[in-house]
Amino acid sequence: MITTDINGLVVLVNKSAERITGWKQSEAEKQPLQTILPLFDIREKTPLATPAERVIHHPEMPDLLHRVLLKTAGGTERVLEESASVIRDQKSAIIGVVVVFRDITDRQKFETEMQRTQKLESLGLLAGGIAHDFNNILTAIFGNIILAKMEVDHDSSGYHRLVEAEKSMIRAKELTQQLLTFAKGGAPVKETADISGLITDSTQFMMSGSPSRCEFDIAPDLWPTDVDKGQISQVINNLVINANHAMPNGGILHVSAENVHLTEVSSLPLPPGRYVKIMIRDEGTGISKENLARIFDPYYTTKKTGSGLGLSSALSIIRKHNGYIDVESELGVGTTFSLYLPASDKPVEQAPIAEASHTMGSGYVLVMDDEEAIRDVSSRLLEHMGYRVEVAGSGEDAIELYRMALEDGDPLDVVIMDLTIPGGMGGKEAIAKLKEIDPEVRVIVSSGYSNDPIMANYHEYGFVGVLTKPYSGKEMAAAIERALQDDPDKKVD
Repeated sequence: MITTDINGLVVLVNKSAERITGWKQSEAEKQPLQTILPLFDIREKTPLATPAERVIHHPEMPDLLHRVLLKTAGGTERVLEESASVIRDQKSAIIGVVVVFRDITDRQKFETEMQRTQKLESLGLLAGGIAHDFNNILTAIFGNIILAKMEVDHDSSGYHRLVEAEKSMIRAKELTQQLLTFAKGGAPVKETADISGLITDSTQFMMSGSPSRCEFDIAPDLWPTDVDKGQISQVINNLVINANHAMPNGGILHVSAENVHLTEVSSLPLPPGRYVKIMIRDEGTGISKENLARIFDPYYTTKKTGSGLGLSSALSIIRKHNGYIDVESELGVGTTFSLYLPASDKPVEQAPIAEASHTMGSGYVLVMDDEEAIRDVSSRLLEHMGYRVEVAGSGEDAIELYRMALEDGDPLDVVIMDLTIPGGMGGKEAIAKLKEIDPEVRVIVSSGYSNDPIMANYHEYGFVGVLTKPYSGKEMAAAIERALQDDPDKKVD
């Protein structure tokens, strides 16, 4: 609380006001209120009239709460809620003003974070609706490009056109993957891992050809974390790309990782516990305060060629890992991003079986998908690689084909099953029926998007592998080979 006389000169500053403004009573007394309480519009940052001026000019009007920005004596900015009222003497003459305000900076940060979360959730609904159909289309295009390359002379201009089309498809897949990180339920596929190598490898790859150099300070005893390696690599890639763009004439990128214990008194919005902290600091142009407040907003970018999804994706990924991402920046000095990932109590898992180094195989495969284009291109790719193939458009058809093959003494080796069939039986329901027919059935779940956790925890639902659309022939063959390698009696060519 601050009181003034009729001329707007400070009379009294209580202890809370001293703490918020940085002015002591002895320093503030008889100073103009504008000096002690300089208020600005939150969005425009333009100076505002003092609360004393406001209520003296309109003393009969009730003064509602105003949300304003205060620049304190120490130079920091605080968000206030304030209101004022006139002070009258016994004859009802106005003799001064009392201004009552509270510091809501932390609450404002929380509200901003909630708004950002709501934006991401809204975009997640949009992404989830688009991604399934879009990835089905991409899968069909991808497969047909690969098939066309097989049928065209490698020295022809047509072949080189197809190679360029395939490169564009890979870029489209990467962009779709960024969009998918917003999708509700698009949980990361986690494994317990030592991410030291992932941090250095991802950084060095993205720094290749850059005029800047990188300095690493990675703790040798870094705790393991439960992460989706692909998604965390994507986060680091995005941050390193931004750092490179911020240092067009070169500079030093400082990358560090350390173990930290967060306590209950930590200022971070994370529960107490063990975390791995990753810091990526550049010496670039920095980010203005106005832009800093919006850098995580979907589709917000200051780059002419940017999509505005990089940092939004990073935020979404880190949140889905139960972590936190923070940023500090100063114009002309540089920017520091800090990532916090919960440490794991589990040992580091063994590296997964390497992908197939060839594209030839043998076996009897059933592909179930409601999209005819995907059934067609998948069967042709698999047949070209040496597999025998059956196709089905629904879970019911897949179950019947599997049962008939089993009864004929020519059982199917692997089933690739789409998770979501609009209006029909999808992978989750169909695998339960297949397990009743054959408890040893080997099913790979496939999807372009699902709000179901099956894609992240496929083993828990009885699947032996996962195949994310859009996929190439090599990825499909690798998934089949891994499924077959689970069977020690099955030879894989």
